[in-house]
Amino acid sequence: MPLDSSAPRPVLAIHGGAGTLLRHAMSPELEAEYRASLHAILDDGAQALARGATALEVVTEAVRRLEENERFNAGKGAVFTADARHELDASVMDGQTRAAGAVAGVTRVRNPILAARAVMAHSGHVLLIGASAEEFAQGQGLEMVAPDWFDTPQRHAQLLKARELARGQMLDHDGQAAVDAGSTARPGAAQVDAKHAAAAPGSGPIDEQTKFGTVGAVACDAHGHLAAATSTGGMTNKRPGRVGDSPIIGAGCFADDRSVAVSCTGTGEAFMRACAAHEVSALMRHGGLSLAEACERVVFQELPLVQGDGGLIAVDARGQVWMGFNTEGMYRGAVRPGESPTVGIYRDE
Repeated sequence: MPLDSSAPRPVLAIHGGAGTLLRHAMSPELEAEYRASLHAILDDGAQALARGATALEVVTEAVRRLEENERFNAGKGAVFTADARHELDASVMDGQTRAAGAVAGVTRVRNPILAARAVMAHSGHVLLIGASAEEFAQGQGLEMVAPDWFDTPQRHAQLLKARELARGQMLDHDGQAAVDAGSTARPGAAQVDAKHAAAAPGSGPIDEQTKFGTVGAVACDAHGHLAAATSTGGMTNKRPGRVGDSPIIGAGCFADDRSVAVSCTGTGEAFMRACAAHEVSALMRHGGLSLAEACERVVFQELPLVQGDGGLIAVDARGQVWMGFNTEGMYRGAVRPGESPTVGIYRDE
């Protein structure tokens, strides 16, 4: 989205996860559903920006909406851990003040992004985890749900498939138990994040067995202030207690009015090792790179050095947007007030 002047132009960009493309698994009806969901969130966000909403308000609401959509791996419809539960993570950051909040490993907060926002605004801390985060969220009046509220049949089927893959990985070529494998598959032994895991036809345009299912939003408001928000259910069959990059400020989420707002989706451990979101900012502030140059360096050079697959969305204080990935596809879209949203799923869009 090129700019005609140096004045900031409000903009919202969102993502719903990246992964291996499966065009054959996409029905026209399913594709229309994904695109309509992204379009509606973007359209409402653009209207909010036009009314003068702050970037922080807009990204929080966009991610809350994505958490409510069970097609995406955050909130309702989150993936299952190895012990058949859900552990949810989220973070949010205000580029104007660099205030930030995050929660990790929550199981009963309906909208983890709202809990992250409450941590930022009312706790005096940045990151709360587990039961303590839930107790804090409940004290802030946020809606709590039973853990099984997040369940969906498709995610449970995904867990069963991952367990099957895990058992297969424990066997050698002769079908005998591998010497060092033990008698049973350990929890999280086959977290579903490998590029070449078995496909699950019919599960979506991006293979749910190889999808990095984080959601996120970045925005620039009319005053040139930035914000970023990220939320996830993690990886199917992940080891209980595992935390990825999504709630880690500087890894999966970062915002600084002096440079950029970033939300990431991908192999969380790699994004943490690369400090991916902050690295984009550092390349811009200290390296003098443009938004596009910094994002491309991180996604196509830095992340591959640590076996990092995925992508990110980013916006700078002038309202320039970058949305890219090193996988086959990424649910994504962007919009400016008064314009029609642009939405994409595949690499060639």
